[in-house]
Amino acid sequence: MEEDGRNLLARGRVATRLPAQDLERARRFYSEKLGLEPVDERPGGLLYRCGGTEFAVFRSAGASPGTFTQMGWQVDDVEAVVAELRRRGVVFEVVDLPGFRTEDGIAEIEGNYPSKGARGERAAWFRDSEGNMLGIGEPVV
Repeated sequence: MEEDGRNLLARGRVATRLPAQDLERARRFYSEKLGLEPVDERPGGLLYRCGGTEFAVFRSAGASPGTFTQMGWQVDDVEAVVAELRRRGVVFEVVDLPGFRTEDGIAEIEGNYPSKGARGERAAWFRDSEGNMLGIGEPVV
């Protein structure tokens, strides 16, 4: 850690937390629709690992408004992932805003973070069983 403490959290690992009003319903969704099984669990929580990162789904009396992306996966082939998830029953969001719309569930997004070395991104969004908005993105180089 730097002497002034500015690097306090930069070395920590980030893990997403997603609320679930019905934890068993969420477990079934993540298993049946996304093909994910918890690697660990505790009373009121399920822990998942993907690509060296982790996220937890926890029992909560509250619910997400689902008005923004709460978690996303970066994939190599967004079309293939969307097709497979659709086959499993996942419903993708339709977005139709000026300058931004989905076609067959996938949006073309201009620009990307310079560190990613991409000129844009192709992305799709869906909600889990608890209303959490989840995204899938593929950098466009």
